[in-house]
Amino acid sequence: MTKPTRITNSIRALRTARGDLTQAQLAERIGVTRQTVIAIEQGKYSPSLEMAFQIAEVFGVPLTEVFHYPKR
Repeated sequence: MTKPTRITNSIRALRTARGDLTQAQLAERIGVTRQTVIAIEQGKYSPSLEMAFQIAEVFGVPLTEVFHYPKR
């Protein structure tokens, strides 16, 4: 069983705020499958650093607005 990541994200909120960008549309823009986007949104998968930057670029926001890592 895969251990969930501690990294959280705001992808769903950003997709909605950007005029209901679908998971499939986001996936196409960053070159992955819809299932990958679903897994990232649900915190079951942490994207590579490059993919994380691509996602932030799609939304036109800094990386820290998309992904959050809890302080200890």
